[in-house]
Amino acid sequence: MSWLLSLPFLAPIIAALITYLTRGQPRASRVVSVCSCTVLLGTTLTLFTLVESGGVLTAQPGDWPAPFGITLVVDRLSATMLLITAVVGLAVAIYALSDIDTGREKLGYHCFFQLLLAGVCGSFATGDLFNLYVWFEVMLIASFALLVLGSEGIQLDGGIKYVAMNLVSTLLMLTAIGLLYGISGTLNMADLHLQLARADNPMAMDLLRVLFLCAFGIKAALFPLFFWLPASYHAPPLVVTAVFAGLLTKVGVYALIRTFTLIFPQGDGFGHQLLLAAALATMLTGVLGAAAQNEFRKILSFHIVSQIGFIVLGLALNSPLALAGAIFYMVHNIVAKTNLFLISGTASRLSGSYELVQTGGLYQAAPLLATLFFIAAFSLAGFPPLSGFWAKFLLLKASLDQAAYWVTAVALVTGALTLFSMSKIWAEAFWKRHPTGNCQGVGALGFGERVQRLAPAIALALITLLLGLAPEPFIRFCLSAAQELLDPSDYLTAVLTSGT
Repeated sequence: MSWLLSLPFLAPIIAALITYLTRGQPRASRVVSVCSCTVLLGTTLTLFTLVESGGVLTAQPGDWPAPFGITLVVDRLSATMLLITAVVGLAVAIYALSDIDTGREKLGYHCFFQLLLAGVCGSFATGDLFNLYVWFEVMLIASFALLVLGSEGIQLDGGIKYVAMNLVSTLLMLTAIGLLYGISGTLNMADLHLQLARADNPMAMDLLRVLFLCAFGIKAALFPLFFWLPASYHAPPLVVTAVFAGLLTKVGVYALIRTFTLIFPQGDGFGHQLLLAAALATMLTGVLGAAAQNEFRKILSFHIVSQIGFIVLGLALNSPLALAGAIFYMVHNIVAKTNLFLISGTASRLSGSYELVQTGGLYQAAPLLATLFFIAAFSLAGFPPLSGFWAKFLLLKASLDQAAYWVTAVALVTGALTLFSMSKIWAEAFWKRHPTGNCQGVGALGFGERVQRLAPAIALALITLLLGLAPEPFIRFCLSAAQELLDPSDYLTAVLTSGT
């Protein structure tokens, strides 16, 4: 079992080594990258199936029993995140074939992309905090390299802001980990659940909650720690922004979910009050920032912030339905947000700009692209029967069940402003005439480029439609995952008896 749980990060690491050695041969690097992502998809689909049928999977590489050795754990939440990472990774790898120029490929784009996937998958599969920190650093190095690859001025400016804030996050995380180890004598997440439940130091517990909230809040782009994201995500090549938008902030949210459902005692009022305030502020500030923008990527970047608020809202409400809504929302958002960035890249390729005032005519010139945008954008706004509707429905019902009517009101206002932003893109880029009449259709692209750009967008749009039109199985799965988070007895048993 150890090899199977290790494969989601070992396969990208091996691919990274191969693509580094073949970086001077772009065609070989492309083949390796796509094949690695295909292997990752098959592996994570296998893990997802095994977890759904047999429960929590664990492994102890090196045969050291928990909590002393390295622990790998895959439960319903981490299996879901691994699978959706593989889906997005494969979509982006295919899209990159037409988006990344040969110069960046020779500088190591495919190598750093695979390392990024390894860091993301390692973060989802690890069962202890120190290795979570290690995988975060792998992600930071790979993402910074991707952000500045090509060394354009705008990339370096965005990269400095990005790495500065993430270094602050790293320092906060290391401080929190050190204090936590001093108090408990362990960093295994399952063992921490037991040790901290017996801890009698409420002031230290509150300090640790705040430190972890700030550290992971920076990674997740929570208010007021989100300003680095819209300042840097519009800088790199579009395909890099797409994978960042889909995955990086979600790793921070995943870490918050693990921290506030497993590591600290359940029913933690102080931490969840902080999370609720941060979630609502994130929703509003993100969507207001998006409403003020007139550039395709910047609008979408601010919406990343806003949508993170919805996911954290589910964690803050801390009920089975709310956590199920957060998991559903996270999967929906990863798919829809990645797709919107991929579509924006093709829209810019056809119309010549990301600035909305300089675009137009895409509805007539590229009706398929317009349809794909409509599905992803209006799913993000919560239109039925798309996936975003069910995700928001679960969160709104959870808030109404707790009589948190003002929370419901903030969510509805945020949804209305999201619709405004998406409608602005639709009206400017797709509906109105192009200012110069020089908008191409997809027929102007070569056959290979058409397939590489449209196939990933079509596949992601189909997932959005599937989750929207047939949501019941996945809602049931999310409810099971939420129960597993709130009652981690199976997780604890699987981890602490593994290797003994």
